[in-house]
Amino acid sequence: MESSSLISFSLLFCFSVLFFGSNGVEARRSPPSISYLISENLFNSIFLHKDDNACPARNFYNYTFFIQAAKCFPSFGNTGDIATRKREIAAFLAQISHETTGGWATAPDGPYAWGLCFKEEINPQSNYCDSTNTQWPCYPGKSYHGRGPIQLSWNYNYGPAGKAVGFDGLRNPEIVANNSLIAFKTGLWFWMTEQSPKPSCHDVMVGKYVPTEADLAANRTAGYGLVTNIINGGLECGIPNDARVNDRIGFFERYAQLFKVDTGPNLDCANQMPF
Repeated sequence: MESSSLISFSLLFCFSVLFFGSNGVEARRSPPSISYLISENLFNSIFLHKDDNACPARNFYNYTFFIQAAKCFPSFGNTGDIATRKREIAAFLAQISHETTGGWATAPDGPYAWGLCFKEEINPQSNYCDSTNTQWPCYPGKSYHGRGPIQLSWNYNYGPAGKAVGFDGLRNPEIVANNSLIAFKTGLWFWMTEQSPKPSCHDVMVGKYVPTEADLAANRTAGYGLVTNIINGGLECGIPNDARVNDRIGFFERYAQLFKVDTGPNLDCANQMPF
């Protein structure tokens, strides 16, 4: 598994790394790009309406920033065979689409063409401060409500995300809704980082998830449904035919088709206990 400390280290070198060629001359090499798996045309066909005037995040979620952010996490979209790589990218984009959707049942081009419409939670019901968490203490006057593509929430996520990505998540959480590159990095940080007892979403989608005895007892089986459990299982899992879970699945099924891969098994988490 890719630990948070390893991720923090890789972020220091996310744009280029030094190496020495056969002639001993120092050169620079960029991390692997996933652009050969998801072109700008495909990205735009997935997010047909993200830059509509109706979307508050208009012009915020740019393809170039997504590709640039992905380079900071070299294992993302670069693990396993081609189908596995495409499926992981599709799963990530589907989950962030649900988190930021502006779609509705009768929306133009369907409800699953409106991902990345929002960059910040509308009318948050609290400041998402867990005052019992002393490792990542809340800063006075700051709100840790959902921001960015994964809708990063709570001080205990903003703190470590900022440390890994390179911003002060506790004192300046607003940057996640104001800086496109940082926004995508926080989404990918959450996707790639194991937060025990939860595995990382990445490990689940690339076949590296090894269930514990507790996972087996809770029926937490590998698949897209387990990713939903990791992200928001406390509110959505263990519930038959939950509309939010179905929405996440709808995005994934559409994107998998566009990537020309199957979705794999266990799409929902109706029979899983939350973490």
